[in-house]
Amino acid sequence: MPPEPAELAIDALGDGGDGIATLAGRRIHVPWTLPGERVQVRETGGGRAEPLFWLQRSAERADPACVHFGSCGGCAVQHLGADAYRRWKHGLAAAAARRAGFPDVVPEALVESPPGSRRRVTLAAVRAGTRVALGFHAPASRDIVDLQACPVMLPQLLDLLPALRAALAEALTPAQRCDIALTATNAGIDALVTGTMPRARLAPLARLGDLARLCLAEAAGRDPELVALHRAPAIDFDGIVVEPPPGVFLQATRAGETAIRDAVDDGLGSARRVADLFSGCGTLALPMARRRQVLAVDSQRAAIEALDRAARAGGVAPRVTVAVRDLERRPLVAEELGGFDAVVFDPPREGARAQAAALARSAVARVVAVSCNPATFARDAAALGAGGYRLERLTPIDQFLWSPHLELVGVFVRPRAARAPRNP
Repeated sequence: MPPEPAELAIDALGDGGDGIATLAGRRIHVPWTLPGERVQVRETGGGRAEPLFWLQRSAERADPACVHFGSCGGCAVQHLGADAYRRWKHGLAAAAARRAGFPDVVPEALVESPPGSRRRVTLAAVRAGTRVALGFHAPASRDIVDLQACPVMLPQLLDLLPALRAALAEALTPAQRCDIALTATNAGIDALVTGTMPRARLAPLARLGDLARLCLAEAAGRDPELVALHRAPAIDFDGIVVEPPPGVFLQATRAGETAIRDAVDDGLGSARRVADLFSGCGTLALPMARRRQVLAVDSQRAAIEALDRAARAGGVAPRVTVAVRDLERRPLVAEELGGFDAVVFDPPREGARAQAAALARSAVARVVAVSCNPATFARDAAALGAGGYRLERLTPIDQFLWSPHLELVGVFVRPRAARAPRNP
């Protein structure tokens, strides 16, 4: 039998956007609820409950911006008013600083990307009968919410969905699934389909004129193959143009990218020799190279090769050195870092555990850490703190609107007395 309903008082809004309450001494997470609310719920297991009925609602509750909110897993907190939302996101940054051992650091004001600015999305698709459902997954489910609206993504991506849905109805066999990553570039939309299917079946998608390029990968992490190229995709990083490899990482919004770049540049101060670790295809390295010597390191060869080509075409090649290296398996160690005035690292969500530990043992004067995951940022920042670094500044950047994700840029400084002397 299902558990009996219980009445809960919501005490806090958790890091994941769920309301948090206490029931019989246990923490219970309740989605779509807010602090100060009283809710009748039914436990669903794993420390979670579903709300059944609101007995008292918060004054900070707002009308969601999207008709799909609650059924779509893409957004978690559209029900929270704008001012309270900003305080919550700012609080996520402050909590990361506390967990890292820097409780006195007050994050700077939240930098926000506007609605309708998300330029990179990955959607799921499944064919049911003759129709295709295309959108994001429902919360904690493989069910796909067939998107008819989305206040987060760029209008040009949203406008493509009807034609994309019709093309996928031809390309997919009954019950077949795939993922499709869409990136808006200066030359049109770059599309990467991930799924097991013959290349020829993507012909209906290849005919879509809004797609600059279409590629296919059999599985996540597998090398993609080109299906159609109408125009070479192009992204510019502060005016330096890059042709991004299929599926390469890019910041989610242009506004977010600019805010990160500005925060990093401010954090580097007068540093002239900089190592950009987990550089991707040059989001930070190429703009930095306008006035600094930069070593760009990443594990993805295609990204590094794209960065190198862009540096040559953009006139900054004399100030850019590139290297392909897996920094989790082989981080740059103290001896290799000795010639740099500063290091920037911007790893995937898993963070930079090994590289942060190596930096903690180095004499580098300044480290600028960029992260899209407050939890792994806190872990890596704690390693730097244990090695003698001080967190000087922390900037929260919200380019994942209405979600628990938050970009952080932390500037770490090693006190001069703690630096190892350099060899003459």
